[in-house]
Amino acid sequence: MPKKYKVDITASAEADITAIWDYIAQDNPASATSSILRLEEQIGALEVLPERCPPVPESEYLGVAYHHQIFGQYRTIFKIAGARVIIMRIIHGARLLDTEMLEEPEK
Repeated sequence: MPKKYKVDITASAEADITAIWDYIAQDNPASATSSILRLEEQIGALEVLPERCPPVPESEYLGVAYHHQIFGQYRTIFKIAGARVIIMRIIHGARLLDTEMLEEPEK
């Protein structure tokens, strides 16, 4: 049986989820709710085999091994720290990740 990780979400990532819902809800609140529920389900699935997700292309210049998971037009950016998966941000796929976007979670 694969190892299980604890999935933690930073305040920045929570704010990203809210902003995504707000944006989609401008046109269709029901679709926004459905999309966020599917996104949260996908995030929850990272408790098993998060290594299956590729490193972000920006990892090379950030110097940290962040991974990402794609959901529609969005990328869930996370890092694996011991037995934890830390969701750092959820950004539009066209945006590049930079260090100013990241907050370190409390342990």
